[in-house]
Amino acid sequence: MPRKILLAALSAGAALSLIATVPASAQSAASASDASFAQFTPKADMTQTSLDYTVWDEALRYVVFRMGRSSRQAAPSVEVGLSGRIKRGHHSRYRLEGNRVIFSFLEQDIKDSLLAYKQDLESVASQVDIASLPRNEQLAYWINLHNAAVIAELAQQYPVRSPSLGKFGPDNVSLDEAKVITVNGVAMSPRDIRTKIVYPNWQDPKVIYGFFRGEIGGPSIPGEAFTAANVSRLLADNAREFVNSLRGVEKIGSTMHVSKIYEEARPFYFGNWEADLRAHIDKYARLDVADVLEKTTRSEASLYETDISDLAGGQREPSYSNIQTLGEDGMTSAQSTRVPSSVARLILEHRRKINELIRRKELTPRVIVIDMNSSTGEGYEVE
Repeated sequence: MPRKILLAALSAGAALSLIATVPASAQSAASASDASFAQFTPKADMTQTSLDYTVWDEALRYVVFRMGRSSRQAAPSVEVGLSGRIKRGHHSRYRLEGNRVIFSFLEQDIKDSLLAYKQDLESVASQVDIASLPRNEQLAYWINLHNAAVIAELAQQYPVRSPSLGKFGPDNVSLDEAKVITVNGVAMSPRDIRTKIVYPNWQDPKVIYGFFRGEIGGPSIPGEAFTAANVSRLLADNAREFVNSLRGVEKIGSTMHVSKIYEEARPFYFGNWEADLRAHIDKYARLDVADVLEKTTRSEASLYETDISDLAGGQREPSYSNIQTLGEDGMTSAQSTRVPSSVARLILEHRRKINELIRRKELTPRVIVIDMNSSTGEGYEVE
């Protein structure tokens, strides 16, 4: 989508529209552990209100660069430059996994519009009782608000090397703990949305894969908005991507090492740690991960990468390189775009990964397009 159209849409102030509202007539007892969050406990008698996330959907299509499924091969070591220093950009072994937000390419007007959209989402709670929405509407709302807040805050403070190490909000804490969201007078952090609203009230653990944390180690950010209609599908897609990635599950010795996001979710979904976690992972596991389950006897939540989930490693780089796009025939075209050298390197590594997955017949090629000026979706099919 052209940048000007995105900016106009985000600046229009029409973040959401409310459709077919029916007043609620009853309330269920609140069960949230924190009294201030009790108002967000889903109610038994629900309205038929639906929310429209068209603007957020368009924004995500513009700002998300899709990396595709994991090859379950660690990214190669980054070569040391002639100066003896590690080259700029990402050098995590997980750097070819999980979609990225193109923070380094966002201009200030777009950043401000993303922040304004996040504020529009917050204000929806003054127009409609969120807890009276249909459950899928509520879930889509909380996931979109969480992710919009993470993206907007990181965009404002960029360059940021790590959301976990940065200082956000009034208390100058990590982004995950920062009270940068206010809904109906309740200040909350991204973690609060997960652990005080969603996890206590939704029984299916696949909800954990909806929340983008702005870090390579976390779940991927989809290139489209969550809605009541697609939330189950997108969560299942994200679950498969994450479970079958190296940042999700790895075998080390006789132990299955899993992401630390499972430790956070443990009190809500994995009370019997080994049995519940393994049953959950097995539900989404492909052959490689199923083999890990079969050949290990215990599980440990130890995997995580806190580097920002962008293209440039949270850095401003003075040197630029040309990258070429691929045309409809799959061959390199003459068109090129100037990007920082570290981004060019990552895109080249990404292209090699995609070619390897195609060679292994794990992906079906379509059209691969990389155009940092107008679109960030590359053309390959993902399960």
